[in-house]
Amino acid sequence: MTINDHQAPPPAAEPARRGGSIALVLLVAGAIVAAAVAFMTLGRAEAQPYILGLLALLAMVGLFMLFAFAAGIVGFADRAADDPVLRAIAEGAFDGIAVTDARGHVVYANPVYLALTGAATMQDVRPVERVFIGNPDVSEAVFRLLKAAREGKRLQEEVRVAGADGAQGRWMRMRVRPLGPGKREAKQTVWSLADITRDREHQEDVFQELQHAIEYLDHAPCGFFSVDSAGNLVYVNATLANWLDHDLAEIGSGGLKLGDIVSGDGAALLTSIVPEPGEVKTEVFDIDLKMRSGKTMPVRLYHKLAFGADGAPGASRTLVISRARDERLDPQRAAEIRFMRFFDHTPMAIATVDKAGAVVRANARFAKLAQSLDPSGGAARSILAAVSTRDRATLGAAIDQAAQGQADIAPVEVMLDGAKERWGQFFVTAVADDGDAEAAIVYLLETTERRALENQVNQAQKMDTIGQLAGGIAHDFNNVLSAIMMANDFLLNAHKPTDPSFQDIMQIKQNATRAATLVRQLLAFSRKQTLRPQVLDLGEALTDIDRLLKRLIGEKVSLEMQHGRDLWRVKADVSQFEQVIVNLAVNARDAMPDGGKLAIRTSNVPAAEAAQLAHKGMPAADYVRIDVSDTGTGIPADIVDKIFEPFFSTKEVGKGTGLGLSTVYGIIKQTGGFVYVDSEPGKGTTFHIFLPRHDALPEAQPDAPAPISSATTAAAKPRADMTGQGTILLVEDEEGLRSLNARGLRSRGYNVIEAGNGIEALEEFDAHGGAVDLVVSDVVMPEMDGPTLLKAMRARNSELKIIFVSGYAEDAFEKSLPENEQFAFLAKPFALSALVAKVKETMGAN
Repeated sequence: MTINDHQAPPPAAEPARRGGSIALVLLVAGAIVAAAVAFMTLGRAEAQPYILGLLALLAMVGLFMLFAFAAGIVGFADRAADDPVLRAIAEGAFDGIAVTDARGHVVYANPVYLALTGAATMQDVRPVERVFIGNPDVSEAVFRLLKAAREGKRLQEEVRVAGADGAQGRWMRMRVRPLGPGKREAKQTVWSLADITRDREHQEDVFQELQHAIEYLDHAPCGFFSVDSAGNLVYVNATLANWLDHDLAEIGSGGLKLGDIVSGDGAALLTSIVPEPGEVKTEVFDIDLKMRSGKTMPVRLYHKLAFGADGAPGASRTLVISRARDERLDPQRAAEIRFMRFFDHTPMAIATVDKAGAVVRANARFAKLAQSLDPSGGAARSILAAVSTRDRATLGAAIDQAAQGQADIAPVEVMLDGAKERWGQFFVTAVADDGDAEAAIVYLLETTERRALENQVNQAQKMDTIGQLAGGIAHDFNNVLSAIMMANDFLLNAHKPTDPSFQDIMQIKQNATRAATLVRQLLAFSRKQTLRPQVLDLGEALTDIDRLLKRLIGEKVSLEMQHGRDLWRVKADVSQFEQVIVNLAVNARDAMPDGGKLAIRTSNVPAAEAAQLAHKGMPAADYVRIDVSDTGTGIPADIVDKIFEPFFSTKEVGKGTGLGLSTVYGIIKQTGGFVYVDSEPGKGTTFHIFLPRHDALPEAQPDAPAPISSATTAAAKPRADMTGQGTILLVEDEEGLRSLNARGLRSRGYNVIEAGNGIEALEEFDAHGGAVDLVVSDVVMPEMDGPTLLKAMRARNSELKIIFVSGYAEDAFEKSLPENEQFAFLAKPFALSALVAKVKETMGAN
């Protein structure tokens, strides 16, 4: 079945070739024509028998030829099949070639095929399946080849054929394909056999050499690794894996990255090499590698990196030399290692630069910062590229001073270059050695977070200052408005609706009421308004104002409410909470002039989840969260920090007071909650409100007083009797307001004693022998304020009834009173009717 490699293959038996000649055909045709001409010379009558005989002879020859062709005795010669060039190619091929017909019989075989199959002549040749019949190692491959041959497909198999009588086996490559694309050729199949034993032996030798090389590299006394451009470790030798205590199976399977074995920011050094298309660079780095246990070991890396024509880096070739032994044995090496560790692991970015600002050397933190600023490597080449264009001259001037040998160069704080706003502080010092290319050492601290924190503190202080100012203004306005509204009530009582001036007086009242609303909003922002908190289910509270919200936002805006399951309860003023939602809904409507979607969602936020939110200023606790989202125009980033300031508005003049969001801010803060905003121009805005969970048992709370509106007044019930009797001590430091209040009370039948402050009130109280039924006192007064007056009055008469009136919130002074003190409260500004109603209610109470 095998042949000697130097033995010539025996010649294949050739079938007999049929020759042919055109001259013979022409000669026969000429003879037939000559005979016909000769017969014509004999005359028609005489020639007719001879012509008929000739035609009969030709017909008989043709008939016999048809029978011979049908029987296969005679056939038409295929000139292509007998082409000597094609036959020479097939006969001289290196591979054995055989052609089989549709029945599997061999119709042609070249000498190499005869030699490989052990056949001496064409009469001994056998098809492939019969040659290897009974050989279990080859039979499966032959079966697949036969199947492909029947289906007219190409297939190749490589098999090992065992040698006979213990001889060495051979490797054979078997191929099968159809003879040609035509229908007739497709019925025949071409088989080829090739002895590839030498090729296989060569491959095995190469593989063995490669195995030896890998074994040598794995057990070399130094480490080696390769990292691709994505930072994945594609190879680590066994020595390095043993040093770092990592399993080799993890390498190359996506299990380890460069950052997993390099300590600190050292990985940034390896990826900071500036690309140069078509170049190969080798850099030396002294860094620490990180073991799996977390310990570190000092190493020196020889990092070789090749760049493609497009500048893209390929996989690295990195040699690792352990310096742990040097650290133990050589004091000088140990000092060098300690310095390099200090240099690379310091949290400050450090770089040495020349006079033009080009980076000569840099530590790992600088390399990482440079990559984050400019991934293309510009900041790694020049430190000036790390600074925004407007500030480069400032840093350049500091480097020039250092290059001239100046000391005590002032720190430079500039904006860093990049897509986001980032800041850095540069400390520049001169290099003592004039002969060195390094002109200065530059230390860089990123101050972005510090500046953001400073801005946040400044913003909070500004908001508190504005709140104090707004509260003070509101208090003064309340006194003025109280006097206006009281005098206006006297005018309304003195004029009939038919009087010409009655409408002007009503206009004054409406504008005074509008001014009082603005003052209440200022108090809400300053967190000094009076709240009546009660335990609420926010889901129910929002459902109650669903219809109101739909009327406010209009038909173009769709409203969606989603409430979390089992919402925790909160403690808040329901009317003020509704005001918050209404203000946010109106703002959302104005941000969607072409329509959109307003979504209000509620959910519980446990303390653990609140801590993960990392909202600045909000401690970890249980909250109920309300998200109010719209799909409007969004808020520009440059004004998002100003939206809660009072009187700040982006609307046209006359279309907004700028107090809507400041009111929201004040109410939420006074309730003990927090409000944050997320907005992106063109995509919408979301306000996140967090109200603290109320864990106490539900308390019985008085119903919150409903705000008085003009519509309510118009549909009011018949006026109740507000007259009364008794002595009232009226304490008010504003003389005009005090006289108006006293006039109003006297008009209702009360005896009024007036006092300008707390001291005068005590004097009047003692002068009348304590015969006072009720004290109506302002809270903020000179010399003696309201809470102090209350303590002194209760010392004289513990059952004395007191009403406090103030433009500030009740909470603002309630903490300064003794516990369990009972008093009534009336918020400024108030109308005459509200004053006499509160007086009658208090005096009538037991």
